[in-house]
Amino acid sequence: MPAPILYSFRRCPYAMRARLALAVSSMAVELREVKLSAKPDAMLAASPKGTVPVLVLPDGTVIDQSIDIMRWALTQHDPEDWLSRDDPTLVAANDGAFKHDLDRYKYPDRHGTQAEIHRASGLAFLLEIEQRLVRFPHLCGPARGFADAAIIPFVRQFAAVDPAWFAMQSLPNLRSWLSSYLTSDLFGAIMMRVSPWRPGDAPVRVRWQASDPDR
Repeated sequence: MPAPILYSFRRCPYAMRARLALAVSSMAVELREVKLSAKPDAMLAASPKGTVPVLVLPDGTVIDQSIDIMRWALTQHDPEDWLSRDDPTLVAANDGAFKHDLDRYKYPDRHGTQAEIHRASGLAFLLEIEQRLVRFPHLCGPARGFADAAIIPFVRQFAAVDPAWFAMQSLPNLRSWLSSYLTSDLFGAIMMRVSPWRPGDAPVRVRWQASDPDR
């Protein structure tokens, strides 16, 4: 049976969280890495909005929102019970105000903004996460879950804008949480490098392995 086709971009945080859920669900996909400056016509035909990730199911159904891809994958198979460890309000705050600040902190020239203002606003969200992690090592309890995977890629991106500044912030629990995820077998697997897909290329079929469920 043909596998779902996943259009992805390795460094995109939305694509990362989709791949994390697909990986933990042991879902096999045909991976098509996208070069953002030359988006393939097949992807644009499936999803004219032109952003990754895009998942095309064998029956032609298109899922082009990362959260929906995560939920679809975990509905098929959820061996770590990620769906029980979700916080829609926190994920919405990440996708809304925090992502707004992240973009304007990382790309102030593009947005015509002052990076320091948005860095401070983003830090307020990180401090909220820090408090969540005082009791448990993950956002919704002792084990990783949906909320962690949905938010981690964006925190990773925020931390990488100015690593020296980030290291000086009083965020010990958040740093431990972030490091635990970034050094996990799961994250290492979904960050595999493949060449950008072009029509006629041999299919790259992957089934990422998540071998560290104790995290």
